[in-house]
Amino acid sequence: MGLDPDLISMLAATGAGVVLSVAIERLMVPRPPLSRPMAAWAVHAGIWCLAHAALTLLLGRPWFAAALVSAFWLVLVQVNNAKYKSLREPFVFHDYEYFTDAVRHPRLYIPFLGWAKFSGATVGVLLAVAVGLWAEEPLEDRWNWAGHLGGLCSVAVLGGLLLWGGAWRLPAVTFQPARDLAALGFMASLWRYACAAGRLPCVGSPFDFVAHVRPVLSTSRASSRAGTPGKELPHLVAIQSESFFDPRAVVPGIRGDVLEQFDRLRADAVLQGGLAVPAWGANTIRTEFAFLSGIAAERLGVHRFNPYRAVAAGWPLASLASWLKTLGYRTVCVHPYPAGFYQRNRVYPQLGFDAFLDIQAFAGVPTAGPYMDDCAVADKVAELLRQSDRPLFVMAITMENHGPLHLETVRPGEADALYTQPPPPGCEDLTIYLRHLRHADQMAATLRDTLESLDRPASLCWYGDHVPILPEVYRRYGLPSGRVPYVCWHNWASGPSRSLDLAAEDLSRHWLKGVGLVR
Repeated sequence: MGLDPDLISMLAATGAGVVLSVAIERLMVPRPPLSRPMAAWAVHAGIWCLAHAALTLLLGRPWFAAALVSAFWLVLVQVNNAKYKSLREPFVFHDYEYFTDAVRHPRLYIPFLGWAKFSGATVGVLLAVAVGLWAEEPLEDRWNWAGHLGGLCSVAVLGGLLLWGGAWRLPAVTFQPARDLAALGFMASLWRYACAAGRLPCVGSPFDFVAHVRPVLSTSRASSRAGTPGKELPHLVAIQSESFFDPRAVVPGIRGDVLEQFDRLRADAVLQGGLAVPAWGANTIRTEFAFLSGIAAERLGVHRFNPYRAVAAGWPLASLASWLKTLGYRTVCVHPYPAGFYQRNRVYPQLGFDAFLDIQAFAGVPTAGPYMDDCAVADKVAELLRQSDRPLFVMAITMENHGPLHLETVRPGEADALYTQPPPPGCEDLTIYLRHLRHADQMAATLRDTLESLDRPASLCWYGDHVPILPEVYRRYGLPSGRVPYVCWHNWASGPSRSLDLAAEDLSRHWLKGVGLVR
């Protein structure tokens, strides 16, 4: 008596799918080598078998299930390639939110994959569904232990054993995605990161400890040391400027006055320099979190990729905002985008902010392109400062220069106002970037004028979150260092400017020292 054909079909579909998954992985950029620990291969095969068994149980069609699992695996590889091209970082477990965010905020995500690839992937999945439903008939006897059910259970048990045995023997990961991908392959590295994501970080913020040092408050001694007029606590304004960097150092031919007001601010700053940030091209919240928490990305383990998820899950954490609240500050965040993005509406109250003004605070205000004008954000900050009768900390996170820049159009004559020598064809997104950068420059001027007009002492800390995504520009002119500029400026006489390169996690404490709030 031979083996049941349904049993053979189930096992054959599983085997073919596992082999196909390896072939699909070879399409990755960067491509992980085939030479990897057997434990990594066990995890790879185990997860594939379990996914296939689950879908087969649901559909009753083993080959159709194999096609769907393979199609999803191919989509993951394509998303990885798009991310690596734009951000120089492979797809990691925390990026699973790309799929839901692409539905909620399609402009932020789908263009980087490419509308052609997105449409092709969508059509491919739909074709796989249609062909699978048409080409493979559902089994008549799905619950036969000697046939289909026996094969399905065998695949599920095999997958579970492979995953259990391999997971225990997987080497440790470094949480450097490219290195871990090369060491373990795509599936096993995703598994390792997923397991680590279930544990909250065990690190504290420096603001836990700064809070125990008696701050240098509004005494005459503090006023003398800091140079502040009077005895009032100063207003504090932090601007995280979207994709803000100085492209004049990368591309020749950009007019020097593109950042005229920022150059003026930098010349008069008490502290300025280059800022090493934990992000490239995107992932704003990594820099944002580093500034507010004072924690280096390397200390966060897997949570470096999205620290806000850990905060939203209950990680208790002191921050710049919560520390300033203990001194009597009112703390406000301004971000002209929906509050739920990256769960900021849940995270910011936990970080110590009294109020969070999102895009709804800008109802009826014209945008500059697809996002809110930086100048409108400056006006909102100015309004908050003028209305405040107590020391105020405002953290503004701008959006205007957010990509994808290539979806916008260069206006007639615009290049003449931005370049002394225009770049070659293919660099139109740089022109779009410079248009928005000029608005950021105007924002800096508006904030300076506002702070200079106040009766209360005030200080401004301005920095970029990461360099912009300009792949063709970088291909032609070379990659920038990844550092972004920062300035700390006061509206009182503060002595000579000091130049100091910093990491993002150190900036807020250096700012507080310059203001005179900590020793």
